[in-house]
Amino acid sequence: MMQALLNGLVSGLLIALPAIALSLTYGILNFANFSIGAMITTGAYLAYIANTSFGAPIVLAAPIAAIVLALIAIAIQRGVYRQIRNADHVTLLVASMGVAFVLENVLRFFYGADVRTLDVPVARPLIWHGLRLNHEQLQIAVASLSAMAAIAFLLKRTRLGRAMRAISDDPDLAEVRGIERARTVDWTWAISGVLTALAGVMIALDGIVDPLIGMNYLVSVFAAAVIGGLGNPFGAVVGALIIGLVEETSALAVSTTYRQGISFVVLVLVLLMRPQGLFGAVRIRR
Repeated sequence: MMQALLNGLVSGLLIALPAIALSLTYGILNFANFSIGAMITTGAYLAYIANTSFGAPIVLAAPIAAIVLALIAIAIQRGVYRQIRNADHVTLLVASMGVAFVLENVLRFFYGADVRTLDVPVARPLIWHGLRLNHEQLQIAVASLSAMAAIAFLLKRTRLGRAMRAISDDPDLAEVRGIERARTVDWTWAISGVLTALAGVMIALDGIVDPLIGMNYLVSVFAAAVIGGLGNPFGAVVGALIIGLVEETSALAVSTTYRQGISFVVLVLVLLMRPQGLFGAVRIRR
């Protein structure tokens, strides 16, 4: 049981990064980015290319993947979402589905559907009081906690973070006060790209690289973001830890095949009791 709880905490830290990215883009653009799974996959493949094709160690391949995906995210924002920013939620959601379709099929065109792995040294797991922690899990924990600390500092202590929070609260008022919305949106997408790329790298470290690794986490990421209160990055972390713990401990009773089904059930139960999520604000309609 303790091993399952440890694994659940690590899984939750992994899910937290794309869940934060999803909450950030929702808070700024007010739509759910369905392409988050494809962005995770793209980040994993970018790290794979840097690692295996160019021989970069994973500590260098991960930031390379993060920077490249940040640039790709900005390009997608300017080429797709900015053109339809005044469209309704359904149009934006469908556009994000189209982006996911394009990203995944570009990867399939160049790399096929073969299963690949990163070129990293094999190391024995750490054993502490009977608990097993492999090096990939340790790297996931360190990278995730570091990234979350950086995001917390950015949102609370920097001018960009204050601009992001102002636009999320009231975009019209933010523009009146001189906040440049287009620039802030670009930075939000760049941060989303960095977070999803890091998640993709860590998933690849702990498993394999294939065109579906991001889609396999899509339900868990959405469940974490919605449970925490969609648009609330700090709530997304709590939601991710809940989902990670529930998925790992449920494996003690049911097959791991049903992990995403378990996440969906937890999501439904939370929404039935608190529709706005655990830390979401109640929307007032006038």
